[in-house]
Amino acid sequence: MFDSLGDRLQGIVKRLKGKGRLTEADVDEVMSEIRTALLEADVNIGVVRDVVARIREQAVGATVSEALDPSQQIIKIVNAELVAMLGGETLKITYASQPPTVVLMAGLQGSGKTTSAAKLARWFKSQGRQPILIGADLQRPAAVEQLRTLGNQISVPVFSEPGDPVATARRGLEEAKRLGKDVVIVDTAGRLAIDEEMMRQVADISTTVKPNYTFLVVDAMTGQDAVSVADAFHQRLSIDGVILSKLDGDARGGAALSVKTVIGRPIAFAATGEKIDAFEQFHPDRMAGRILGMGDMLTLIEQAEKVFEQDKAEEAAQRMLEGQFTLEDFLEQLQQLKKMGPLSGIMGMLPGMPKEMKNAQIGDDQVKVTEAIIRSMTLEERRDPSIINGSRRSRIAKGSGTEVADINRLVKQFTEMQKMMKKMGGLAKPQGRGGKGKPGKINKRQAMQQLGDMFGGQGGIPGLPGADGSPGLPPFFK
Repeated sequence: MFDSLGDRLQGIVKRLKGKGRLTEADVDEVMSEIRTALLEADVNIGVVRDVVARIREQAVGATVSEALDPSQQIIKIVNAELVAMLGGETLKITYASQPPTVVLMAGLQGSGKTTSAAKLARWFKSQGRQPILIGADLQRPAAVEQLRTLGNQISVPVFSEPGDPVATARRGLEEAKRLGKDVVIVDTAGRLAIDEEMMRQVADISTTVKPNYTFLVVDAMTGQDAVSVADAFHQRLSIDGVILSKLDGDARGGAALSVKTVIGRPIAFAATGEKIDAFEQFHPDRMAGRILGMGDMLTLIEQAEKVFEQDKAEEAAQRMLEGQFTLEDFLEQLQQLKKMGPLSGIMGMLPGMPKEMKNAQIGDDQVKVTEAIIRSMTLEERRDPSIINGSRRSRIAKGSGTEVADINRLVKQFTEMQKMMKKMGGLAKPQGRGGKGKPGKINKRQAMQQLGDMFGGQGGIPGLPGADGSPGLPPFFK
């Protein structure tokens, strides 16, 4: 998402590096490029005009801090404007004092509304809530069946009855109270285009269930049409927030960058993939950081905390420092890593990640090859790669569909990693007399320095560019 805009803005900042100060001519040139970048990203022209004017005003003269160089100045200013365009602050969900909290879902047919309703239910469930889905979309054939199927996948009940959608919504709310559910999500009917009948029906349902939140689901890939749809719905329903579906398929991001300014309502959630768990709260500040190449470490850490088991992770880290980390351990870590989503998405959250390392197909294919090689080994070989002789390498290569050279490379790199980990273990300061006792805290700065060297980054953080400018891609994936 936002690939083209991110590339353009990062290129602008890169060209400013080395300049002593920004002249008015420099600012004019930068503003022209930023304007073009935003228009190419399909941002609303009125929004572009206002944003560029504000950036220019801040970038000229004494309004800029003298402590920052030109590239840092532009990053600071543009980042603040992007955050504002994307909504400012993350929408905080406040629950009803008297449950249930009612959420109404609206949107055009094909926008991903029903799928987003199920994804939202799963999100509420992850927050410790007990949601129920109400299928009030009786217009589209099989809409309720689709909702039931999705509800089964996430173990969330679905209520629906044939007949009148307004009556179905009312009875669904009564059923939610009877069951003691504290969140109700009402899926309403859509049309291929905005019409009076659809608007009247959704408005009647809204009057009946009195939602705490009304979320409009818009397809991010429709660009400026999504903004027009949001404006029309907001005039009739008073939208509380927007859910952007298919954001992963929109390389431009114009809808996300325009909707807040046009209707004055924030983006609440974003669907970043087809899977039911590819759904997250929208954080404007984090997204702005991704666009400008500053990464999104908070989201990366949150995703890691969801999939990595704490005890196992600590145990693996201890074996690493003791030089006992095996290919079996590495395979297990790969499995955990895959749960976090496509490698490209993870790479995009790392600050300073080179563009060439965000290629989803290459990154994920490389992980699959490494995984195939390790799976083709026996348990004994995974635990002790030193026993892998010529005949074993041929067998592993044949079993994994790779070349013997690939096996040689993996074994060599893993052996080097084990040696490096033993050195890192020595950074732990022993406690007690005579160097005995439990290890103390690790010198993190030295540990990261050595870890960066090990991963091919010449002193950089794993996965980031090295000191010589070369990509620090872990050798297992090269």
